[in-house]
Amino acid sequence: MLLRFTKMHGLGNDFMVIDLVTQHAQLTAKQISQWSNRHTGIGFDQLLLVEPPNNPDMDFRYRIFNADGGEVEQCGNGARCFARFVLDKRLTAKSTIHVETSGGPIVLEVRKDGQITVDMGAPRFSPAEIPFQADSEALSYPLVVGEQQLQVSALSMGNPHCVTLVDNLDQYPVAEIGPLVERHARFPRAVNAGFMQLVDRHHARLRVYERGVGETLACGTGACAAAVAGIRLGHLESPVSIDLPGGTLQIEWAGPGQSVMMTGPATRVYEGQIRL
Repeated sequence: MLLRFTKMHGLGNDFMVIDLVTQHAQLTAKQISQWSNRHTGIGFDQLLLVEPPNNPDMDFRYRIFNADGGEVEQCGNGARCFARFVLDKRLTAKSTIHVETSGGPIVLEVRKDGQITVDMGAPRFSPAEIPFQADSEALSYPLVVGEQQLQVSALSMGNPHCVTLVDNLDQYPVAEIGPLVERHARFPRAVNAGFMQLVDRHHARLRVYERGVGETLACGTGACAAAVAGIRLGHLESPVSIDLPGGTLQIEWAGPGQSVMMTGPATRVYEGQIRL
């Protein structure tokens, strides 16, 4: 059986996207992990599946699998690629697309300039909802990592995030500290570890060590989490430009209870087929 797929990326955060509306397949974690390998497979940060919705009020169901084969709740760069994919494949003619994810519903808006705005929903700060082990909700928390103590913001953007402010992003040991934060015992489902350097009140730089993937060129939910954390701490004001290694995302957030709006590009790289 041949399965059609599309390779896409959002600011270098790359994806294998499969239409399971017009095709049918049962994929295993082992297959996904093999395909993600950049030397012997297709190579990607995440696999995105486009499926029919369970909820009749939604247009599609959106599922995300990390390079290690594990399913996760949300991916912001993937959401933009999802929107471009379903339009390019003529699975919908809508410019406003309602999508269900395991992290909650999201709304995708394809703009006339080709940029895509994603309503990522309202961030959640309760430790139980992240999930994160803490006695009570706070703006930031001490986190012992190895022989040092970080001061981190923890929140959920439909998936768990931890944001640490750093003075020099280029010199910060993300490859060393990132995996220690990702698998920290206080995050029972692991966490996406973001490291942010402030530039001015509307501008910050970010590197993200993604759960189950490693450091990526961009992370949409990570950019949202970083902007929200910076605004809550009083360091940033909406709108915020977040510079990632792969490019820049625009983030808007009006405050607690309000949705985070993320705007950025989505790019199709090539079409392919793989034999199951």
